[in-house]
Amino acid sequence: MAKPMVLIVDDEPDLCELLSMTLTRMGLASRSVGDITTAKSALKERGWDLCLTDMQLPDGNGLDLVEWLSQQPQPPPVAVITAHGNVESAVRALKLGAFDFVSKPLDLADLRKLVAQALKPAAREVTAPRLLGTSRTMAQLRELIARVARSQAPVHIAGESGTGKELIARLIHESGPRADGPFVAINCGAIPAELMESELFGHKRGSFTGAVADKAGMVQTAEGGTLFLDEVADLPLHMQVKLLRLLQEKTVRPVGETREVPVDVRILSATHKDLGSLVTEGRFREDLYYRINVIEIKVPPLRARLEDIPELADSILARLGQRSHVSAPTLDADALRILGSYSYPGNVRELENILERALTLCSGGHITAADIAVRNSATPPLAAAGLGDGALDQRVEHIERDAIVKALEQNRYNKTAAAKALGISFRALRYRIKKLGIE
Repeated sequence: MAKPMVLIVDDEPDLCELLSMTLTRMGLASRSVGDITTAKSALKERGWDLCLTDMQLPDGNGLDLVEWLSQQPQPPPVAVITAHGNVESAVRALKLGAFDFVSKPLDLADLRKLVAQALKPAAREVTAPRLLGTSRTMAQLRELIARVARSQAPVHIAGESGTGKELIARLIHESGPRADGPFVAINCGAIPAELMESELFGHKRGSFTGAVADKAGMVQTAEGGTLFLDEVADLPLHMQVKLLRLLQEKTVRPVGETREVPVDVRILSATHKDLGSLVTEGRFREDLYYRINVIEIKVPPLRARLEDIPELADSILARLGQRSHVSAPTLDADALRILGSYSYPGNVRELENILERALTLCSGGHITAADIAVRNSATPPLAAAGLGDGALDQRVEHIERDAIVKALEQNRYNKTAAAKALGISFRALRYRIKKLGIE
């Protein structure tokens, strides 16, 4: 079986020799060239499995080669060798399509990890749920996911609550070379600020009261795989500095540790908030914003792809029926019409809730319009509601229910946060949820 071939593009003989020896010990074949022109000719001549290029070359910049390769049919992954601390060049290379980067002076352990990741086969069975929808928007989204999955560049997933941002992160992980590694998801808004550093980076025994043993952080747990930072906008500023260092240096320092520990993880992040506005307001670091936002994926809200409702509804009902050990019900035309004309402020998550309620209420395995309950875009004022619209206590209950559901959705179903937003105690919220039958 032929050895994988690696093209080295660098005009420093000593570095080329070091790279060649390292690759040979990994069981790989390599060839070295000293400029971009020769590299392009070599890349046209035969198929290569990987290209390693320096940034400063006699006839141009390594970024020019990265950009040229990205425009070729079925190009090999390309990794760039950057000067230490030259983060801007590394980010530009990733934006242009580079697989990853490694800094000088070379750390051979990091280099071997990079090469091993780049040479992993891309084709694999994805076990995460599919991203459903036949709309053009969703087809483009699936294509983008397939492209970014092969890279190691940080990806930021932006979209409203309930649009499926974590599903997209899992698809990126499972479609790429890190699929055999762990996928560790962290909700940055759910961890108390005082515990966040320990949870993310770990701690040493005795580093603070209650630290009775060494503990690995979630970052170390994701070694060799993917770290997904959900609601990254909720990171406190002091943690944003530490995340920036993780992205730039690929190291972490556990609480109480005197030295930094190297880590190999890919960072994916998501939030429903506008990070650009938070940067302007001084609530999110600008340098971190550009570092995690190398590639941005914008997830469309459900109201922008209503043509996908029938397929989504069928899939959700099949899953709900399987979970309840009943046959999946059918939707009649009127029920489907209602579903197809609603704005879904809660997106796919709200559609699931509507269908779960309908499944519970329907009879004979058939969902009708009467079983579909959607929120009105605006609730009529009480003064305008006559007895024909329901008794006063029913109207008040309806408004109270809408307010609680909205608060829960806006706070990702965190009851403590929802109670605070509503201005009531947690106990009072729990009582109202039970009284109103809100699931």
